[in-house]
Amino acid sequence: MSILKDNKKPSKEKRGDVWARPEMMVIFRAEIMPGKTREERTFKVKEVFANGRVALYDFPDEHRQGSFEPINFKRNLAKK
Repeated sequence: MSILKDNKKPSKEKRGDVWARPEMMVIFRAEIMPGKTREERTFKVKEVFANGRVALYDFPDEHRQGSFEPINFKRNLAKK
């Protein structure tokens, strides 16, 4: 048994709780883009970085999770 154990927490990618995935749609919060419609604030994720930030298609720079509306996976489900 080793005295020096590696007690690091697994990275977010290894834990599986990454907040975004490539090709998914994200919507900027209205406070960040005032005067824009929901459709104008919607972009597709191009790449997810190890630090949790994302790069978007057709939009410059990297952005953090707090810049976007919370993701609601049930929004597009048909009501029965």
